[in-house]
Amino acid sequence: MNKRHTTKQKLLHILKKDKECSMTRVMSFFDISEIAVRKHLHELEQQGFVRKNTIKQKMGRPYYTYELTRKGHATFPNQYEKLPLELLQDLEEVHGQEAVNAVLKKRMEREKAYFDSKLELIESFDHKVSEVAKIQDEKGYMVEVHKTEGGYEIINFNCPIANIASAYGQVCNNEKEVFNELFPTSEVKAESYITNGHNYCKWTLKKPKGR
Repeated sequence: MNKRHTTKQKLLHILKKDKECSMTRVMSFFDISEIAVRKHLHELEQQGFVRKNTIKQKMGRPYYTYELTRKGHATFPNQYEKLPLELLQDLEEVHGQEAVNAVLKKRMEREKAYFDSKLELIESFDHKVSEVAKIQDEKGYMVEVHKTEGGYEIINFNCPIANIASAYGQVCNNEKEVFNELFPTSEVKAESYITNGHNYCKWTLKKPKGR
C-alpha cells in the first residue's frame, strides 16, 4: 500500500479488501499504537464511513468487527453517476429517442405508484405536503418546506439524478406531472430547476380552497 496514504485512507482500503475485520486483523497492517488506530476508526465511524459490529461469544466478552458503510464504499472510484446516463445514451443511439422516453415514463409511473402507496390514507393537504417532502428528503433531495400565504414552497437543494435530468429534460417534466397527480386540486408551479443553473429546484403548491 502506498506509504503516502493517511491512516484513515489505509483503514478504508483494508476494509474494502477484507469486508469485515476484527481489531486484531486491522492491527496486523499497522506499526503504530492500537490507541491511535482506534481513534481513527472511531472518527470514520462518526463520519458514517465505517460501521462497528458487536460479535457475541458463548464464552468470554463480545468483540467488535469493522466494515465499510455504503458511504465508505462510495469513497472508491465507481461509475454510479456516469453509467445510467451512458446507458440511456446507448439506448437512444440503438433504438431512438422514443425508447428513452418510454424508459423515463416507466420510471415516472414507478415513482407515482410509490408515492400513492405512502399517501393513500392521507387526506389533509398539509400532511400530504409534509409526507412528500419527507419521502423526497429520504431519497437525497435535501428538502426544505416553507409555508406561504397561499400554500407551500418545496425546495430541493440536491438532485440525485441531475446528470440524467440535464441531458433529458423529460425527467423534470415527469416530476412536475407526478406533483400534479399527487395534488390534483392544487396549482403546481416549477419556479426553478438545478438543471437550468439555479442553486435549487423550487416548487410552489397552492393550497386548495376549503382545505
